[in-house]
Amino acid sequence: MATLGTGSSPSAVASMTDPLTLIDVDHVRFFVGNAKQSAHFYAYAFGFQVDQISDLTTGNRESAQYLLTQGNIRLILETPLSAAHPAASEMKLHGDGIKDIAFTVFDAERAWECAIKNGGHCAYEPRTTRDAGGTVTMAGIQTYGRVVHSFVSRTGSYDLPKIKQGSILAPGFRKVEGYGLNAFNLKHPCGLKFVDHCVGNVELGKMNEWVKWYEDVMGFKMFKHFDDKDIGTDFSALMSKVMASGNQLIKMPINEPAEGKRKSQIQEYLDWHNLTPGIQHLALRTDDELTSVAELRNRGVDFLEIPEAYYETVWKRVNAMLTSHGHSAVKEDHERVRDLGILVDSDDEGYLLQLFTKPLQDRPTLFFEIICRRGSQSFGKGNFKALFEALEDEQGRRGNL
Repeated sequence: MATLGTGSSPSAVASMTDPLTLIDVDHVRFFVGNAKQSAHFYAYAFGFQVDQISDLTTGNRESAQYLLTQGNIRLILETPLSAAHPAASEMKLHGDGIKDIAFTVFDAERAWECAIKNGGHCAYEPRTTRDAGGTVTMAGIQTYGRVVHSFVSRTGSYDLPKIKQGSILAPGFRKVEGYGLNAFNLKHPCGLKFVDHCVGNVELGKMNEWVKWYEDVMGFKMFKHFDDKDIGTDFSALMSKVMASGNQLIKMPINEPAEGKRKSQIQEYLDWHNLTPGIQHLALRTDDELTSVAELRNRGVDFLEIPEAYYETVWKRVNAMLTSHGHSAVKEDHERVRDLGILVDSDDEGYLLQLFTKPLQDRPTLFFEIICRRGSQSFGKGNFKALFEALEDEQGRRGNL
């Protein structure tokens, strides 16, 4: 997900007058059982900088929050410090997971008011924190299941461009000093740049309901549509519609299970998520898939195992599509792609490389995708069958088919 420019073109000026214009993914907030330990995991396994903290040492008596950064990705890992905090009961029901996909906007209060007027339900009302450096205003609406979208607007030293340069995220945070993994990660980068898209799982029959919600409340439009003939095997399937913000900078695919001989990955997610919709995975963009995946593998990240037979046909399929539309063939080393177990797909705009981790915690309810785009803006339709077969193998090992 790229960032909206603020130039003086007519389209840019018009976008600034729309309260629901989304500038960027401000941050992704996780609820976790132990933020200190989770921060260490994401720093070591995925190369994030443990950049800032808000906890007892900064006067926060409600929760501990760690800000992790890499490229234009900002993750907040939050742990409740008492049973009264909403995250405490939520994690008991759902386990660790993503609570909030927060968007930077020009005016958080106006965006929230517009979303509520459009039929959205309030998650929390506008609130502003301020100090001598500036202000941060946030307001939230409830989307599917446990998930919230926060609108965030910033002024002064908390303005988004300054945040990207390493400024303090919000009043009450402080910089983390002397964290050894930060220096290591700067010398051994994983190359993750920004959030490419964020995928949600909802119950059977609810996908179109949430598609309409994103259209009506958020002003999104449908970007892609995949049915059970596109995404499935002989045993399981799902249906998916990709929703995109008006400027197509923010993409939110929504999945629902489809009928099959066995339990789909979406139903497995719901079963282990207290039958509650939520975020299935974050796709993180890199400019160099091979280097990123190699570094992540060296750090112990578990990826899905792609069958060897996949590589017997992929190059003919992918390169035939590329050449038929006047594009060059895949430039990455084919043997290295196979050795790293990376998936490749193409369309009329170019090609992409992608790979999916195994679940990031014991419940099979959240994973990451590492994706590199060479023109293609699709989601790897040609890989769906191989991906599902790999997922079914993992479900079988977990006893969830």
